[in-house]
Amino acid sequence: MKIWVDADACPSVIKEILFRAADRTGLSLTLVANHRMQIPQRNNINFLQVSAGFDVADNEIVKRVNKDDLVITADIPLADEVITTGGRALSPRGELFTRDSIKERLSLRDFMETLRNSGVNTGGPPPLSQADRQAFANELEKWIRDYG
Repeated sequence: MKIWVDADACPSVIKEILFRAADRTGLSLTLVANHRMQIPQRNNINFLQVSAGFDVADNEIVKRVNKDDLVITADIPLADEVITTGGRALSPRGELFTRDSIKERLSLRDFMETLRNSGVNTGGPPPLSQADRQAFANELEKWIRDYG
């Protein structure tokens, strides 16, 4: 099993949790982004740089993900594609997306986008809290236990 990270927008603190988990377990971890980033020099931790462009990193992840691989992303459409292909998707806030929950999340995302496009200021997501970090670490550990 592998862990894939939609790394362009993944918070540094979440990457650090992932690096420690990869070190501890030996699991393959690949960060995918359109700009260069520093990663620990380990055989099981990789970086894949893709060209800039809309959904280029997302498309590369979808192309490479296998059944039960874990994808770390806050991108709801990417999470939907990953789940459709048999992968698992986890947000940096610790929300494990499922077949049951992803359609509702897509509808909410589309509704919020419609509001923003009509000029309504919906604000952005709140800062990543300690509870979010803990929720992420807990869900990651469950996946490692069950699939890793």
